[in-house]
Amino acid sequence: MSTVRKLTSWTLAASLLLMMTARLGAQQQQQSATGSAAIAKVQINAPVAEAEVGKPLQFTATALDAAGNAVAAKPTAWFAMPFDLAAAGEDGTVNFYNPGQVKVGAIVGGKLGIMTINVKPTPAARIEIEPVKTPLNVGGTMKLAATARAFNGNPLPLASLSWKSDNPNIASVDPAGVVVGLAPGTAILRATSGAANGTVSVNVVKGAAVNLNVEPKTTTARTGDVVRFKAGAPGFVRWEVSGEGATIEPDGAFVAERPGTYVVTATGGGNSSVASVVVTPRNVERELEVIGRAPLKDVQAAEQWIFGNYAYVSTISDKVLVYDISDPKNPKLTDTLKVDAHIVNDVSLTADGKIGVITREGASSRKNGIIFLDTSDLAHPKVLSEYTTTVTGGVHSAYIYQHYVFLTDDATGSMRVIDFADVKAPKEVARWQIENQVATTTKTEEGGEQVGGRYLHDIQVKDGLAYLAYWRDGLIILDVGNGIKGGSPEKPQFVSNFRFNYYDLYGNGWLAGAHAVFRYKNYVFVGDEVFPEIFDISSRNRIPVRGIVHVIDVSDIEHPKKVAEYGVPEAGSHNIWVEDDILYMGYYNGGARVLDVSGELRGDLYRQGREIGKLWTGTQDGFRTNMPFTWGAQPHNGMVFFVDINTGLWIVKLGKPRFQGSTSTPGE
Repeated sequence: MSTVRKLTSWTLAASLLLMMTARLGAQQQQQSATGSAAIAKVQINAPVAEAEVGKPLQFTATALDAAGNAVAAKPTAWFAMPFDLAAAGEDGTVNFYNPGQVKVGAIVGGKLGIMTINVKPTPAARIEIEPVKTPLNVGGTMKLAATARAFNGNPLPLASLSWKSDNPNIASVDPAGVVVGLAPGTAILRATSGAANGTVSVNVVKGAAVNLNVEPKTTTARTGDVVRFKAGAPGFVRWEVSGEGATIEPDGAFVAERPGTYVVTATGGGNSSVASVVVTPRNVERELEVIGRAPLKDVQAAEQWIFGNYAYVSTISDKVLVYDISDPKNPKLTDTLKVDAHIVNDVSLTADGKIGVITREGASSRKNGIIFLDTSDLAHPKVLSEYTTTVTGGVHSAYIYQHYVFLTDDATGSMRVIDFADVKAPKEVARWQIENQVATTTKTEEGGEQVGGRYLHDIQVKDGLAYLAYWRDGLIILDVGNGIKGGSPEKPQFVSNFRFNYYDLYGNGWLAGAHAVFRYKNYVFVGDEVFPEIFDISSRNRIPVRGIVHVIDVSDIEHPKKVAEYGVPEAGSHNIWVEDDILYMGYYNGGARVLDVSGELRGDLYRQGREIGKLWTGTQDGFRTNMPFTWGAQPHNGMVFFVDINTGLWIVKLGKPRFQGSTSTPGE
């Protein structure tokens, strides 16, 4: 018996399908040759009706013939999916890592049996309530901000909270967390969800009558612009905005998604004051002109790296394609580098362009890791060395920083740091991983580690800080040389973590997690990747995907907070690159996308009209006919290079604004 090796968020799903198909075919042939009793059905049995996170269950499989009689046959393989919710052992023991619906299955005598079991949502372990920093006047009201969290820190936005005041004569609180100041004094307000609770102190004062004076009194803005209003009075102020299409937050930050005229009202101390905002369309759209292409048809593209006059394109195969782009209208293939791999996911070069790094998954030797390239002749890269010693299970992403490679280890879900100061003899100098309470470790056939319940997908290092897209564990920030926690590349130190609730975001039936990460100014853009729990990446059929981009404010690096998001309806996000206030990205079935991220970011960036342009990258002769599946983007020398899995490399230039009189388009 065996379980399935973990590869990546989406290649594992394909591997499950391939494994089941192969096992079924082989065992059906064996059964036919031996003339053993025909198995008509495999029934999977669970010991309980519902599963719980962190509590393993032993499943059994019963083979039945056409008459419903039991057949003496044992399972030859067990599996559980999605892989980020559960994992099955060789004896049918299943470990559960996250809530949702899990399919548990076994193969017996060439027949497949599957059952679905519900993993109960995790209850709240604690409740965090934002402190009330200013006094509440008698007669004033305010809304408390509370977040229920599970044992692992995941937010539980759907958790039911009950509220109570320990001194209701001072301050009352209703079921929605709205507080009313009744008399001078201090009250402790408590939120409860199951066995979890949290408290906050509110100071109520008898405020003197104040004359509120909202500033600015009147102003203009575009959709998406943040206008910060101030009331000019001490104490708590409640903000409101008239009409639909705009919001104002408790700190007075106003942003509109729709053009129109809005009235902003500040209330406090028994008085109120108003201001007005006239909002016009953002009008940042620009033409996207296709300059050139390097089309692909029989192989699927993956990552791109552009340096000088050359483009390196990795593939969902054993190849890296090298193009001369000195004439962007006519890119020319100068070399094809082949390595032992099922997928060459990531490719990048050092800042001087002398050394390249590619990552491998699915090598026939089962030694994956990374390969160092001599790229002194950019047109014809040569293999210099490889590093596989501690990362044989596969590497999805790698980021070069100084003379270090920060990489993701598929097998253990850890980050490894490889020093290549001596590129002929690279060595591991650090390992860091989030300590997950439900992660389970097993040994592989080669004697290595295989960890379930923990998965690292992407890394970016900037100014001595490493930003990790840690799948279901969200965004992790480490000090690797910045100095705020005494870290270095060889001694990474934890800084902060921002978590998401992917079960509440996307529901059942999906592989979903933090996939891509990119730091720009005071923001970290975290892109989700959301695929069906099982699919065939080699199929020419359409693959449905979902996923949004979260905008995390890291101006206070130890206390990151989400302030905005960007999501394309009915499409799925992938890789991100930000430069000169413009975000470029591959949005899978949404094609190539270009977004204005200038100024302060709040709210729904898509609905605010911040999209500069989009490009349909599907073609009639693509790997999947007329279906875009854009992987990523990179701006370079005044152009943007998009790679589409189905159709190859696209070279694009941003044109003039589509609207006359537009003078504030980013990137011009």
